[in-house]
Amino acid sequence: MAFVERSPPPGETLQDTLDMLCISQADLAERTGRPKKTINEIIQGKAAITPETALQLELVLRVPATFWLARESKYRAWLARQEEDARMDKDVDFLSQLPVKEMIDYGWIEKTKDKREQAKAALTFFGVVSSDKIPLVEEAAFRRSEAFATNPWALAAWLRKAELAAQNIAVASYDREKFVQALQRIRTITDEKPATFVPQLTKLCAEAGVIIVFVRELSKTSVSGATRWLSHNRPLIQLSLRYKTDDMFWFAFFHECGHVYHEHAKREVLLEDEFGKSLDQREVVANKFAADMLIPPNELEQFLKRPITQDSIRKFAKHLQIAPSIVVGRLQYEKKIDWSKFRGLKKSIQWSDWPDEAKH
Repeated sequence: MAFVERSPPPGETLQDTLDMLCISQADLAERTGRPKKTINEIIQGKAAITPETALQLELVLRVPATFWLARESKYRAWLARQEEDARMDKDVDFLSQLPVKEMIDYGWIEKTKDKREQAKAALTFFGVVSSDKIPLVEEAAFRRSEAFATNPWALAAWLRKAELAAQNIAVASYDREKFVQALQRIRTITDEKPATFVPQLTKLCAEAGVIIVFVRELSKTSVSGATRWLSHNRPLIQLSLRYKTDDMFWFAFFHECGHVYHEHAKREVLLEDEFGKSLDQREVVANKFAADMLIPPNELEQFLKRPITQDSIRKFAKHLQIAPSIVVGRLQYEKKIDWSKFRGLKKSIQWSDWPDEAKH
């Protein structure tokens, strides 16, 4: 980091001026009408030169008020920088908790050579003045798989990125009825490619007042989606594309929509890492919402009365106007077929498949 030259307090210059003019501090106090203590504190740098004092010094010492105010401003700015650097030194340590390299690679923050400046860039990203102001999700907020370690700082960064993206997304006020109508239309595009369905999905949800943001997963976040309300009528759904097949993506999406529909997480963040394994009743409700929205129970009941073949799955999916992979995923989840069966009907989903304008 570049060396910042010390800016002396204007009081030092004031004392030099008084010495040159053979004026004591007591004399200056008498001529300006200021208490002796105030003059002494200004000279020691403990008190600031105010505009009123600067004008008085101009009259008594014949040195322009602008000179004194400029010196005062420069000194106070230097002091503030020193205080900020000292505070930033305390925040440098938290960089080791963040996935800084990934955040830089993804373009979330700029790379700097100096650790203080890197810490400042990270704090600016979070919109806080110190690391202890960064909101971390409580341990109990979601059921974490024992197979995956979660870094709360990385999770905080992932959530923050969606907040920043949401600031630039205009949506209507939330309308539950319109949202259900939007989801019915979205069902019919589940067999399309991301380049086709993503713009339609985000547009339909925005018209119903729901913000959809796709944020790539960070290491040690182990989360597929999140739902929260930025305000009483501004729900935000965030998806990571953690699961790499289209059936899992669509279930994750409709699961989060279930949270919005039932107005869960009005005052908190709901996070998902493993569908169907949470004891939280809200997760059970969201799972049922997603399952029923994609494949109505009565339709599934009738389908299961017939032999399950690849051809029957395709026909059933066409009848429901959904992707065949969704049927396969449901049958696997219900243990009606083995997890290895009909996997060829599933499509791979990668971050690279996503439209650039929808990447965050």
